[in-house]
Formats: sequence, C-alpha cells, structure tokens
Amino acid sequence: MDSILVKGGGALNGQIPIAGAKNACLTLMPAALLSEEPLTLTNAPRLSDIKTMTELLQSLGAEITALQEGQVQAMSGYGVNNTHADYEIVRKMRASNLVLGPLLARFGQAEVSLPGGCAIGARPMDLHIHGLEAMGAEIELRDGYLHAKVPGGLKGAEIELGFASVGATENIVMAATLAKGTTVLKNAAREPEIVDLCDCLRRMGAEIEGDGSPTIVIQGVDRLHGATHPVVTDRIELGTYMLAPAICGGEVELLGGRIGLVEAFCEKLDAAGISVTETDKGLKVARKNGRVKAVDVTTEPFPGFPTDLQAQMMALLCTAEGTSVLEEKIFENRFMHAPELTRMGAQIEVHGGTATVHGVERLKGAPVMATDLRASVSLILAGLAAEGETLVNRVYHLDRGYEQVVRKLSGVGAQIERIKS
Repeated sequence: MDSILVKGGGALNGQIPIAGAKNACLTLMPAALLSEEPLTLTNAPRLSDIKTMTELLQSLGAEITALQEGQVQAMSGYGVNNTHADYEIVRKMRASNLVLGPLLARFGQAEVSLPGGCAIGARPMDLHIHGLEAMGAEIELRDGYLHAKVPGGLKGAEIELGFASVGATENIVMAATLAKGTTVLKNAAREPEIVDLCDCLRRMGAEIEGDGSPTIVIQGVDRLHGATHPVVTDRIELGTYMLAPAICGGEVELLGGRIGLVEAFCEKLDAAGISVTETDKGLKVARKNGRVKAVDVTTEPFPGFPTDLQAQMMALLCTAEGTSVLEEKIFENRFMHAPELTRMGAQIEVHGGTATVHGVERLKGAPVMATDLRASVSLILAGLAAEGETLVNRVYHLDRGYEQVVRKLSGVGAQIERIKS
C-alpha cells in the first residue's frame, strides 16, 4: 500500500484549483439510468470512487466514456438491460445504493446489494426503503440484497424523513421524477449536492421545486431527456485546502470556491483567527496573527458544520491556543483519527460522540495510519504543521475523495511526496 511522506514547518503560498464535488458526481451519474438519452457531466472529479460508479453503471448496461482526462463523463442509459447491482461492486462504496431509485422508476424492479464504504457508522437504508415503499414499491431484504419491485409503476406520495438524510433524499427525488402524480418530500436534506442534482434533473425535463429547503415537490413526468450539466464545486475539498494555510501559515487562494458552499465552516475559521475573503477567482485564506484560537464545533446537516470537515478541523485545533470541544452528531465512530493525532503529540480525550482537544504549541512528526477518507487528509494537514517527518500509511482511502493531493499541496510550497509500495 502507498504512503505519503510529509515534512512540516513551512508556510504555504499560491493557488489551489478545487475539483468538482465527489458526492455530487456520484449522485448525478445514476441519474443517467432515468433516460435513454445521453447525460454528459463536465467538471467531474478524477477519483477512484468515480471509477467504481462507472463500473457499477456499466455492469447494468450503461455506456460511459471518460473524456478530457476524466473531467467529462459522457453517459448513456439506452442499453441498460440489467437491474442487479452486484455485491462485489456495491460493497466498495456507499453511494452505490443510489441506483435503487432510478432503476425502480424506469424499469419497475431492482436488486441492489447493501452498500459498503468507509467504516464511520451504520448508515442504514431504512429511510430509503420507507420513502420508496410510500410510493408503492415492495421491498424485501434477502441474502444481503434489497429485492424491490413496483408492478404498476411508482406513484406520487407525501413522505416525511425521520432524519434529513442526503442519500435518501437523492434516491427518492430521482425515483419521483418518473412517478405518476406529485411527490412531496418533507424534512429533505438541503446540501448543495441536492440542489445540484435537482438542477441536473430539471435540465433533463424533470419538474422539481423547493430544493435547498426542507420541502421538495416533484411532479412526475412520462420521460426524461438528455442534458449536459457541470458538477458543482467540491465544498469538502474546498474546506480541506482552506485549512492548509490556516494550520501552516501563509496565504492560499482556492480557485472556484464560494463562501455560500461553506458558510458555517467559515464562521468557525473566523472565530479561530483565520481570514477568509472572496476574490474574482475563489476564496483567499490566511492566518491572521500567531496561533489559532480554540473553538467549539458541532457537526450538523447543511447548512451547519459538515461532518466531512470534522477530522480536518480537529487537526487545526490540535495546535490552537486553549481547549476545543468537537461534538459529532451525524455519524457514530467518527473519531478514529484522534488516536493517530495523539501519536503526533496532540492532547485529545474522546467520550462517545464528543472529543475534547487541548491545544499544544507544536505537533511532532510520526508514522500514522489512515482509517477513512477524511481521517487520511486530516493526518496530512497535521503533518504539514508538525516538526519533522510524518508518514501517513494506508492512503488508498485518500484516492476516493481527493485528486492529485500531492501535486496540489506541493504547488503551494508543501514538502510532500507519495511513496509507492
């Protein structure tokens, strides 16, 4: 397995281009199953998860061609002739479950394996099932697969989610585009990735209102047509690289960034003593004066502080002046990076869903192990601020969510290299 070697101590200066959103692209790709006509995505990120989704859609009969070094995904659902999403592919990635709604909507049946992905909590499928059953689907869990069918076609329904689940919102919205009648989805997730999906579906001919609010209304149509759609900027990659100059010093401009994508995150950076300003090209980030200040963080659904930036924020707060409390309210078991940060001299106490971080003046380089996608990049950030060398092992997680991380960070002055196994 590859490792990443980081030598800490230097300030960062320059520009980092931010890719299209992984979580948006993984939602947009299954939308190709809803139509016989081509769907083309521009600004697509070049990640292993995108390859996994490509493999899954191709196994169903879809045609997918990567253009411009993978930044354009040209897809066609015309030849889809299989509604069985196999365990060997689905187990690799949680987002694989997003083929369930489109397959049911267009073909009236689907067999989808229970999904895999990072080990950051159970993340059950019950909300997805509840919503689709309300629309007339019959779903049975058997032999590790969700066996779903809807002989008479999906019908519009009023659905209220018990939790504002992003995945359930996406599955239900896609399914509802081809359902008969009107679907009203309450307590829907409000993330930018949801808005981006609805924008794409509208380009394909769907009738959707209310995305970005807790209530989304979808009027089903007979068919969807082809479209071309640009993938929204990745707000998690954006927030991650915003933390690089915050933790190291210097000034970095994040190309393509917008405060509206990370507003709650920016508020915490401001409280910690980090300057964030909008430019014509994106966001410019710099540390104001001296050590950062301790702040308390609670993860929440959008527009709150993102759970996917919690690990990276913890890396920053390890060197803050004072004591910070981080409360994780989205996923259980998401402090697995804390023991690795303590190997670098951080002072962290974890009790259930709460981590207390006592800031230290300096971290020290050490060999550490990545446990999931966001944890892996948090250890790289910590290494940038540490004395000496930090060797981050098991970085295959990183390739799922960050393209060219070594090139992007070394381009602003970081001493970082990937070591092939």
